[in-house]
Amino acid sequence: MSDNQSWNSSGSDEDVETSESGVGQPVVGIAELGGIISKWTNYIHGWQDRWVVLKNNTLSYYKSQDEREFGCRGSLCLSKAVITPHEFDECRLDVSVNDSVWYLRATDPEHRHQWINSIELHRAESGYGSEPSLRRHGSMLSLTSATSGYSATSTSSFKGHSLREKLAEMETFRDILCRQVDTLQKYFDGCSDAVSKDELQRDKVVEDDEDDFPNTRSDGEFIHNNNGSKEKLFRSLSPKGINGIDFKGEAITFKATTAGILSTLSHCIDLMVKREDSWQKRLDKETEKRRRIEEGYHSALSELKKKSHFGGPDYEEGPNSLINEDEFFDAVEAALDRQDKMEEQSHTEKSRIQRSSPVPPGDVYSTIGSHRFADKVEEMVQNHMTYSLQDMGGDANWQLVVEEGEMKVYRREVEENGIVLDPLKATHSVKGVTGHELCHYFWDTNVRNDWETTIENFNVVEMLSDNAVIVYQTHKRVWPASQRDVLYLSAMRKILANNENDPDTWLVCNFSVDHDNAQPTTRCVRAKINIAMICQTLVSPPEGDREISRDNLTCKITYVANVNPGGWAPASVLRAVAKREYPKFLKRFTGYVQEKTTGKPILF
Repeated sequence: MSDNQSWNSSGSDEDVETSESGVGQPVVGIAELGGIISKWTNYIHGWQDRWVVLKNNTLSYYKSQDEREFGCRGSLCLSKAVITPHEFDECRLDVSVNDSVWYLRATDPEHRHQWINSIELHRAESGYGSEPSLRRHGSMLSLTSATSGYSATSTSSFKGHSLREKLAEMETFRDILCRQVDTLQKYFDGCSDAVSKDELQRDKVVEDDEDDFPNTRSDGEFIHNNNGSKEKLFRSLSPKGINGIDFKGEAITFKATTAGILSTLSHCIDLMVKREDSWQKRLDKETEKRRRIEEGYHSALSELKKKSHFGGPDYEEGPNSLINEDEFFDAVEAALDRQDKMEEQSHTEKSRIQRSSPVPPGDVYSTIGSHRFADKVEEMVQNHMTYSLQDMGGDANWQLVVEEGEMKVYRREVEENGIVLDPLKATHSVKGVTGHELCHYFWDTNVRNDWETTIENFNVVEMLSDNAVIVYQTHKRVWPASQRDVLYLSAMRKILANNENDPDTWLVCNFSVDHDNAQPTTRCVRAKINIAMICQTLVSPPEGDREISRDNLTCKITYVANVNPGGWAPASVLRAVAKREYPKFLKRFTGYVQEKTTGKPILF
């Protein structure tokens, strides 16, 4: 979070309180919060300032505040988010949801504390994480589980032939019982209708009754009852009088059907009791299987929380890095292999591009110069001429680490405060080129990208003279190592031989300097270098009166490098990378010069 961090509320102005430092602090009831905070984008670009918005229990980020109308670049739902302040970095907080992690970094601990409080307050206001909320969710889950359990019990398909037969009998009995219930219902309805009709007829007869009306026994005639009243004699109901239904028979059948159902249910219960042991064994087996799976899941989740996500800021070069040396080296080696493949693909395109590289007259490189670094350049040149050309045969401190044909690479192991400062020295012989040509292509910035594959970009900070220039360059990042940059003075000199039989010496020395226009940044680790390319041309006499051709030329090369990489890269990894990359560089560069000078006039 930058110093000009601000909070933005989509509600009223009362939603935000401003502290004495001018930073808005959230209060309960906030609808939306927004501010600038540094977010870890990826291992190439590292930390980048992003506009982060907290709204509706969702954390979203945009590239900038002005680009909000184009939509967010990512968002996290905070209902199950875990906010973790970093153990070592007081400005950093990690927001994780399952396997998604956002690495955020404020400018100071106070701003980080404000962000954490804001997120927690927003979650509480939204109703997530509170006890009543958890109870409600728990109750709903229990109800759902109970319903599912009942459904599973009532509809489960039991195994076993006998049980299936009994269940089929249950289905048959159910159909019979349903038909019997319908028949009995019809009978009861018929009885109810007959009783109603009888009551209506009886009321009519009573109203029309005459005292002297004679008694009769025939159907439809009247008789005197004991009370002297007359009643019409109705036909008595037979057992099949209503719709031909045999009520007694239906009742007996209904009783038999229910007895059959009860008997079948009893048999089913007996069968299930007998199979209870096998079911219990299956249940125990499935329970144990689930327990092991849950233990594995929790173990993997715990391990994932201990280690930050691969590719995050905890898995890169740093004082508290979680990556060990073997993993560090494997990652670096894989990245270098990818770069080599990409370089092979682009080599053809580079070879097609023809760049003009004008060569100043030779006497330009013989002068010391009059710029402000002239004395320092002269001191460096003399040191290299004195010490770099010494034979290493009797020095036991130098170790031969690579030998490929004419090329030999030596190293002397030196560490200071845990940082590898191994001086490196390589000797090589190249046919068909001169020392002037090799040093010219090594020094000329116009063709630097043609042969240098490790540079991401570079620019000339200051041109001191025709043979001295200050250059700032950043090197391609090789993850998980931090990106490096270098600010150095590059000077090219010609040293005349004291003896006419000895060859002249061409030399390019590159050493670190400071400059106001290229200050160190937090994005890169500033490396310190002291490098020299020293070349001497040996000419074999041509046969007869022939002119000297490139077949008569041999250039003896001495390359020395003293590099302080800075940072926290493991010593074993730095030494392994140096052993791998320096020989490749020499072969690539000398091959490039041979290709560029073929068919051109010799430059002595």
